[in-house]
Amino acid sequence: MDPSLGDLKTGDVHIVNGLIRAVGQNLAAPSAREIDGRDMIALPGFIDTHTHLWSTQMRGRFGDTPETIYFRVRNLLGDGYRADDVYHGTRLGAAESVSAGITTAVDFFHNNRGPDFAHAAVRALKETGLRCWFLLGPSTRTPPNEPMDLATLESLSSSWSSVVGDAPLTLGLAWRGPLGIMTPVPGEPIRPEFNVSKQEFDTARRLKLPITVHVSGTTAKRQFDSLAAGNFLGPDVQLTHFSNASNSDMKIAVEAGSPVSLTPMTELRVGYGVTQLTDYVSAGMKVGLGIDSNSLAGVSDMFTVMKMFQNIEAGRTKNELAVSPRKLLQLATIEGARSIGMDSQIGSITPGKRADVILVNTRALNLAVLADDPTHMLVEAAQPANVDTVVVDGKILKSGGAMLGIDVSDVIRGARQSIVDIAARTQR
Repeated sequence: MDPSLGDLKTGDVHIVNGLIRAVGQNLAAPSAREIDGRDMIALPGFIDTHTHLWSTQMRGRFGDTPETIYFRVRNLLGDGYRADDVYHGTRLGAAESVSAGITTAVDFFHNNRGPDFAHAAVRALKETGLRCWFLLGPSTRTPPNEPMDLATLESLSSSWSSVVGDAPLTLGLAWRGPLGIMTPVPGEPIRPEFNVSKQEFDTARRLKLPITVHVSGTTAKRQFDSLAAGNFLGPDVQLTHFSNASNSDMKIAVEAGSPVSLTPMTELRVGYGVTQLTDYVSAGMKVGLGIDSNSLAGVSDMFTVMKMFQNIEAGRTKNELAVSPRKLLQLATIEGARSIGMDSQIGSITPGKRADVILVNTRALNLAVLADDPTHMLVEAAQPANVDTVVVDGKILKSGGAMLGIDVSDVIRGARQSIVDIAARTQR
């Protein structure tokens, strides 16, 4: 994903102290630990520009009846969470993401019911090694006239380096926006409290924290209009979903510099409509791809996101060439990094950048016959099970197809018990 280096049919990547020192052929590094990457595709790790890791153990509990629509069940189960449940859900989601080749995630945490909840999520992220933006916001149950816990946001901001140590974590704001928390559940009207949400926004801006806001579903137009009218757009304000945006809306967002995160698996799942990827790209927006929630998407799988967009764009435009595999891979890596302002640090295998690298093993039935252009194989054929090795910030988190430094059995056991306890508390 570095245009100056191009694609190397064979080569070496030299990593030292978390940085990519050199990329080329026959590099000399006599004291380095050697990883044999023959028959593998080396590429930068995927960047999930929007997700909700805390809810991962809810997977498989949505959408059988009107009473079990996603937002309603998520809110009800969220009421039953304790801090330990946030830890177990976040740990499961983050570990699954790493295993699937996602090395960076933007985690929108909107079940914040006290400082211990936030600290539990951070603890889980630190244990998994995932590079992550941890975006702290209110709970989806926080009344519109009640401010989020800004004291914890301020405290974390001032002590962040000591809280996270050497973990590659960034603090930000999961903002409810001018219209308040967007929970499109029948019978639960939106009751915005502008002054409360503006206080949260102004605090994040003062602390120089990145901000993400949902602009989605039936309320997307109202939300975006309120963002534009209130001067709430900018390079530090990521728009998630931005459903059914008009050309004029996209022009306003481009002029302000606001990026967008598109999550087709969940946008289709909850009926937001067909996400029209190339409209956002053609408008000049900085576009990143996202999972949105392992629980709602069903799986943390950027391969599927890329393939889904390839097929959606071909189908809706009736043009097989609507979006190329290379463009999709760029959106999942370097363009995703650019959308969150980290392209100088991650997103390509470039000397001087942080070492976030994955190896996809082609010694598998679905990758047995290689095409000349590896982007076709990665977008059209590869699966998370093909991810052999994952390196984040120079640390090997997965090798030979096995996770390192984390007990997968314990992760699963903890998440299973957590959802049993949550269901008992909420009688779900």
